[in-house]
This record gives sequence, structure tokens and C-alpha cells, in this order.
Amino acid sequence: MTIQSGSMLSKEIDELDTLLRISTAIHSVQALYSTRQPGARELLERQLLELIFESVPAECGAILLLTEVLEMPAQIVGWSRASGRHSIAIDREMAQRAVSQGAAAIRNEPGNSAIAMPLISGNHVFGAIYLASTNSSDRFEHENVELLTAIAGIAAMALQNARYVESLETENSRLRAEPSIDHGMVGESAALRRVCHLIGQVAPSETTVLICGESGTGKELVARAIHNNSPRKNKPFIAVNCAAVTDTLLESEFFGHERGSFTGAVAQKRGKFELADGGTLFLDEVGEMSPALQAKLLRVLQERVFERVGGSRTLPANVRIIAATNRDLKQCIADRAFRADLFYRLNVVSIQMPPLRERLEDIPLLAGFFAGRAIAPDARLCLTRYSWPGNIRELQNAMEHAVVLGDGGCIRLEDLPASVRQSACQEEAHDYQSAVQGSRKQSILQAIGRTAGNLTEAAHLLGVHPNYLHRLIRKLDLRADIKRI
Repeated sequence: MTIQSGSMLSKEIDELDTLLRISTAIHSVQALYSTRQPGARELLERQLLELIFESVPAECGAILLLTEVLEMPAQIVGWSRASGRHSIAIDREMAQRAVSQGAAAIRNEPGNSAIAMPLISGNHVFGAIYLASTNSSDRFEHENVELLTAIAGIAAMALQNARYVESLETENSRLRAEPSIDHGMVGESAALRRVCHLIGQVAPSETTVLICGESGTGKELVARAIHNNSPRKNKPFIAVNCAAVTDTLLESEFFGHERGSFTGAVAQKRGKFELADGGTLFLDEVGEMSPALQAKLLRVLQERVFERVGGSRTLPANVRIIAATNRDLKQCIADRAFRADLFYRLNVVSIQMPPLRERLEDIPLLAGFFAGRAIAPDARLCLTRYSWPGNIRELQNAMEHAVVLGDGGCIRLEDLPASVRQSACQEEAHDYQSAVQGSRKQSILQAIGRTAGNLTEAAHLLGVHPNYLHRLIRKLDLRADIKRI
């Protein structure tokens, strides 16, 4: 039997006491969630760091949690042994390594020691505990790692639950603040909330609505949401894709036709206006209409009556019109491809659908909705870096591709289409080059400003030859900026 020394036994007792107190603190703070006490999560994180400082040699620490868009965990709370709560400097590479590998990352250098311990719930890494010290005598030894591993295991579930409860509270508050509408759209971005607010405003009325936006942004979903939240919701919603019907048949599609009115009209047919009676008629891609049909549609909107093709009986047009287009109708008017009077009839209220690249925070939510499974952090980052020219429709296709070709319960980076991965990398490189170029411009202009426009002296400050500075000015097109200086 191995007999432990008194100091070793005392150390183990201290560590067990720390774990017990952390468990007790977590349990007491979790009780605050049932009463929805403000600041419960912050209290949990603060107590956790304070208790860690009692057993681990660190001057400061932070709780880091992953966000949906960032590849790096964001600092939620920082704490110093000496001064209490404040933000601290984080070694981002260490934190990222701990999160991506799911294992502790350690650095022990004289006067510069740090450790990042991942927070793991199930098989999901959602953050890290980060500790650092500039004291030359402080080192993170094996026993510190073991203790911190146990602490992270105890704290992870509580922190994840706290985060989940707060997200539910935020979503609940958002839903209470928004009009109570059924829109069927996924997302929490400010751009989407503006669209939902407009839907809530226009749905109860009979107003004609024009929905504009790029292809694949969800214009038909908005049209259906307006209908479903309107007094006409129990009546038909009829959608017509004006770009998919030939000019020769478009009039018959809208107004119907009588038997024998043209070759092939072997029976009477009811058009979309009749089929949508009492409900909503959605005219998708309205900018593709022929000039002749534009004139007929204008007449119906003005007089609210129509006749079937080949018929003489006037029928009432009891429909609400919602139109959509991905074209610039004002430019079409200038090009004489669209009637100005029809545009003003349709454009009573306009809703502009934001492209997906302007809804970055919605991309992980939409991707998870389409995939029906978790998405790895590197795959989420790739999705948010891609510009999505095909918008939501392209994202849906990409996630279907990932589900079909992936293996396992999580969408990984390699499961995404190659075109998405490659383009995201190219766009990241372009952003980097733009940032570098912006920094160079700023440095040159600052040097020229400090030398009151003397380019020779500015070149000396920058450590370059004057001829090279002149070339940079031409290359970066800085002449106008220099004149302003």
C-alpha cells in the first residue's frame, strides 16, 4: 500500500473541496433560473472564475462561448484576481485550438503562461475556460490541468443550460414584441424582422403589394404570409409564374376562355382570376409580362371586372393582387418594357426582400432548418463567408447535397459542395487583400498629413524610396485624398 504524504493528501482534499464548492455554487445559481432572476448566468460565471483562482495559479481568466457566425469563441465575461470584472487579452490561437481539438491548450513561458480548457456538452464543444498569468513563477502543471478538466466537466452543462434559457427568454421577448403573424420564415436578423413587421401592417388591408428582390429570397413566402394573415385567408391563394407561361396562353391563364374561342379551346376554362375569387392572386415575375397583357391587367385593376377570352359576359374580379419581381421595374419603364401606369397600380406598398448575404446571422439557422441536424463550426463559418448568389434556394440545395453525401449526424465542412467551399476561401482572401490595401492607404495618408504634404519626407517616415511612394499613390488612387489633406 502506498502511503501519501500529508502535503499531497492535503492538496487533494483542497481540490475536492473546490469541486464541491463549485458544484454547490452551480446548484444554487441554477435555482435562480426558475425564478428568472436577472444576471443569473453572469453570477454563475463570476463565481466559477473566483473559485478557480483559489486552486489554479492564474492572474486573470475568462469564460468564452462560441457564436453562430464567428469561428472564434467570444469573451462573455473576464475576471482578474486583483481588480475583479474586466475584459482581458485572449490568445485567440490557443482558444481556437482548444475548441477545435476538444482538448486543453497550454503555454508555459516565463512571464507568459496561459491555458484554454474546452467546455464540452455531450460531444459538442461550445466554449472554453481561459486562464493566464504574467507572473514568472506561475506555471500550469499536470495537476492544474486535471483539476481544471474536472471543473470544466461540472460547469459545462450548467453554462450550456444557462445559455439555452437566455436564448429562450430572448426569443420569447422578441415574439411578444412582434405582431402575432404566421409567416413561415426562418431567421432572427433585423432585415427579416423589418419584413415581418411590414407583413403585419399590410396583411389586414386590401392593399395591392409589390414584393421586390433577387431570385430565391423568398418572395412567394411573403405573399403567402400576407394572405394567411389577411381576412381572405380562408379563400384561395393562386400563384401564377408570369415567366413560365407563353404570351399566347397568358391571357387565357389569367381570364379563362370560352369553348371554341381559339384552336384547341375544346371546353370552357376558368382563369386564375375566377379560381382566386374572394382570395389572393399572386403574380410572380410580373416584369416578364408582354405589353398587351400589361394593358389588360391594368384595366382589371382599375375597373375590377374582366371577360373570358372569346366571351362577352363581364365577370367581377374579387381578388387581392400581390405581385413580385426580381427586375428593376423603374429601369424597365425607362426602357419602355413595362408600363408606368401599371407599375404605380401595383406599387401601392412595396416590400424589399433582403438577399441572403445581408442576413448573415440567419444563415446558420436556415442551414440547420434545411439539414435537420447539427452543423460543425468550420462548416458554419464557410456558409457565412459565401455570398450565396442564388440566395435561400441555393442554400437549401447546398444543405440537401451535404445531407445526401455526408455520413453521420453532423454536417462537416467536407460535406458542403466544392463550389461553396472554394468560393468562400476566395472571398476570404479578397477580404484580406482589401483590409491590407485599406491599411496601406491609411498609413500613407497619415504620413503625408504629418509632413504637411511633403512626399519626400513622407517617404522617409514610411521607410520607402520617394519614387516607390509615387507609384503607390498612383496604384492606390490617392491623388484626390492627398489634395484634400
